[in-house]
Amino acid sequence: MATTDKASPRDRLLDAAARLCYRDGVSIGVEALCREAGVSKRSMYQLFGGKDEMLAASLERRVPGYDARLTHPDPQAPPRERILYVFERLEQDSLDADFHGCPFLAALVELKDPGHPASEVAREAKERLAHAFRTEAERGGARDPELLARQLMLVFDGAGARAGARVERLADGLATATAATLCDAAGLRR
Repeated sequence: MATTDKASPRDRLLDAAARLCYRDGVSIGVEALCREAGVSKRSMYQLFGGKDEMLAASLERRVPGYDARLTHPDPQAPPRERILYVFERLEQDSLDADFHGCPFLAALVELKDPGHPASEVAREAKERLAHAFRTEAERGGARDPELLARQLMLVFDGAGARAGARVERLADGLATATAATLCDAAGLRR
């Protein structure tokens, strides 16, 4: 369905890429993206130079919302609470009928090329989350903050991928409970 709003062609392309790539994967064709955006292929190539650059720009545009969504609203909250909040948000998001997992992980898995511009954006987004986990683990006194951050990323990405594939339901709090168990085992203060 082509968009008819007053957004610029660039914004319409980025919105279409975000929607279609999240729903159908990054292999979506340029024609489908342009049709969805109501923008000619010529305009797309003038604005972005190619699909790869458009995908990267679309993912980059999602980063602030992704980061904000996973950041605890209280900057003074204890580290454990800040970590578990991320998993609570994942569980809430997974209940949405349109949930397909983490768009950044999906891009990394589908593209397979670490040098692809969209892969670089996606990897940076995932690294920021790992850094946030590591920072909170350090603040909370975890014995090995790096290991805990890696474990939490595995749970986050695995739970999101399984829920996005509809082979796991997160409504029962399994992801948060698993993260809490890891925090306890790592010696993170309550």
